[in-house]
Amino acid sequence: MRLLAIDTALDACSVAVLDGDRETARLTRATEILQRGHAERLMGMIGEVTAEASIAFSELERVVVTVGPGSFTGLRVGLSAARGIALVVHVPAVGVSTLAALAAQARREAGAEQAGSAIWATIAGRGADVYIQGFSADGTPCEAARAVAAAAPGDELPQGACLAGSGAEKIVAATGRTDFEIAHTHGWPDIGDVARLGRDAVPSSAPPEPLYLRPPDAAPARRDARLLA
Repeated sequence: MRLLAIDTALDACSVAVLDGDRETARLTRATEILQRGHAERLMGMIGEVTAEASIAFSELERVVVTVGPGSFTGLRVGLSAARGIALVVHVPAVGVSTLAALAAQARREAGAEQAGSAIWATIAGRGADVYIQGFSADGTPCEAARAVAAAAPGDELPQGACLAGSGAEKIVAATGRTDFEIAHTHGWPDIGDVARLGRDAVPSSAPPEPLYLRPPDAAPARRDARLLA
């Protein structure tokens, strides 16, 4: 399979082309830590990576994009690009959760050590909040993704639970639990894991739709009734 993977959900702007069968697949990738400016840089990165991989848009069989949790602006940038490219090329667009990718990264980096363990992927939110979701040893979600206070998992997670992602240390500090294991504290998913999860996903069950777990910080402007008198 030849696919294009895009991640702009968090601070990183990442693009990859995965080309070939599982064992021999070639991954061409680029990641830049931008925090802002994803929209201005994304299409240039896509052009650079596809050129390096010697893949034309017409040769793509799938477009993969992270759907969140993440920043509202970042998610819109990636989803718009992925949907647009998929529409032009006439291929499926597939959505991958950032939490699922963080959990996959933990399993890959730990290897056999975490092969039989559940992993709770986390992303640090604003204030005292975190995003969290548990995944079984085979990567299947064992609960829905949710936004909670960092102290909340203290009474919910089992002894020795394995945490991964930028919210892991926040949860440990807030709960006072010293038995938790931390697989990693990465603040964004590895684009290679995003690409592989997207390759294995069934398009009909992984739509490229944003996963919003909290309302936006910005509110619509209100008209002052006094100005309308």
